[in-house]
Amino acid sequence: MLDLEFGKYEGFIWAAYGISALVFVLLTVASLRFSAHWKRQAEQLKAQEDARS
Repeated sequence: MLDLEFGKYEGFIWAAYGISALVFVLLTVASLRFSAHWKRQAEQLKAQEDARS
């Protein structure tokens, strides 16, 4: 079974897991936001290009 007892290092290990999970979530959110931003930019540029043609 899964052994989640880390002895005297338990506080450090759980804090490290928590920080890692938080960083993972923040990077995922940032990536999705940047992706949406650049997608809108590309659509605007395409619309401008189409308007010129």
